[in-house]
Amino acid sequence: MAEPPRIHIPADDRPDLEEAVREGGGRTAPLERADGLVWLGGRPDELPELPDSVRWVQLPSAGVEQWLRAGAIDRDRAWTSATGAFGLPVAEHALALMLAADKAIHAFARERSWVDEGRHRVRSLEGATVAIIGAGGIGRALIGLLEPFGAEVIAVTRRGREIPGPARPARTLPADRVAEAWPEAHHVVIAAPATDGTRHLVGAPELESMREDAWLVNVARGSLVDTDALVAALRAGSIAGAALDVTDPEPLPDGHPLWDLPNVLITPHVATPPEAERRHFAGRVRENVRRLAAGEELEGLIDPEGGY
Repeated sequence: MAEPPRIHIPADDRPDLEEAVREGGGRTAPLERADGLVWLGGRPDELPELPDSVRWVQLPSAGVEQWLRAGAIDRDRAWTSATGAFGLPVAEHALALMLAADKAIHAFARERSWVDEGRHRVRSLEGATVAIIGAGGIGRALIGLLEPFGAEVIAVTRRGREIPGPARPARTLPADRVAEAWPEAHHVVIAAPATDGTRHLVGAPELESMREDAWLVNVARGSLVDTDALVAALRAGSIAGAALDVTDPEPLPDGHPLWDLPNVLITPHVATPPEAERRHFAGRVRENVRRLAAGEELEGLIDPEGGY
């Protein structure tokens, strides 16, 4: 019978991760004797030198662009991210932003007296078209959350393949046909990974082709949207508004034009609450330890060529 995988967790205050390792069929061990490392730091330069025995490294975040830029991900071992692990809480946040926009909560919350009916436009998600750009863990969870509202979903994925799961989009488009989604959607939700190829995925031409009553919702990374182009579109009224949990630059500095625009909702990268992040990350560790022990493909494998 094979030995259980030995996993190093460089923290004394994460009993949840120690339990996840045990439940996955592994056991904790010092780094010098470990088969795997669950890394909790945010910076590549903090990572210690890894012994040859380490054949798997689990990173704590979904986005790995800084790790790839730093050249920290080698080919001597498997590296996994948390991509998809936080899909449901981030999808909940995206849904909340869409509902807040449709119900004009951003506008009503700024009023200081009762306003006449029709002062701010209110609409329903029922019958609306939602384009989800990137149908990974976040996108698939959002498709399921939108199903009871009766919204029509257009999902855009890298290759346009059918999306698994009980809830299905009305249409799935490959990334090279994303231009077909911009003019149709009442909400455009950005949920794609940040790579060199997706930088400024939404720029002036894309914003210009969107509906005048459309809202842009970004819960991915700020770099996917050209901020200057977005500010110009919002000022011109070429789109109805933007709801952003991520920005470029981030943190968004005081005095930035986005803070003062009345058709903008901003939350400070809080789509995944800390307790949900801990719970879902522990779930990813548990599953990957189980897969490591069984010799199965790990979840969230990082593709250096793909950039995520």
